[in-house]
Amino acid sequence: MADQSFAEALNEQIANEFGAHQQYIGAAVYYDAETLPRLAAFFYRQAAEERTHAMMMIQYLLDLDEEVRIPNIESKQTRFDDAVAPVKMALEQERRVGEEIRALFKLARDKGDFRAEQFMQWFIKEQVEEVALMQDLLNVVERSQDNLLQVEDYIARERPGEEADPTAPPAAGGAA
Repeated sequence: MADQSFAEALNEQIANEFGAHQQYIGAAVYYDAETLPRLAAFFYRQAAEERTHAMMMIQYLLDLDEEVRIPNIESKQTRFDDAVAPVKMALEQERRVGEEIRALFKLARDKGDFRAEQFMQWFIKEQVEEVALMQDLLNVVERSQDNLLQVEDYIARERPGEEADPTAPPAAGGAA
């Protein structure tokens, strides 16, 4: 990644964010098919959040008059062995995205690109929150896998991941 420009690397991350969006739709579809509407809604919201992250990155590139490449997205998983598997997949995905975000931050720092480094700071914080959110959800789902209605109650009661962040960067198209 060190040989890449920040804009090239950010375009790759846009593809990763859209890929995460699609995979979260796949998890939501699984839960919808299992008649677990709150889990489905949770993952549909997560999908929208990943799309928004991609749109923030697009806006950043547009603001700097850099090329934006919209990626092709491969099909994603919609079948899982059990109700725990989509949340495990989501936690692994968030951990991977966290590594990608840290690599982008490091690239910006190594290149002395202070604008890019400042832009990536919000995503660093966001990934800490996303990993913690998925770890908490995995804990609840694993404890309640014999009665997933308890997970539905947990989501209704706690409303995980629904807080808006007024410090988020602007997204292309006005999505926030």
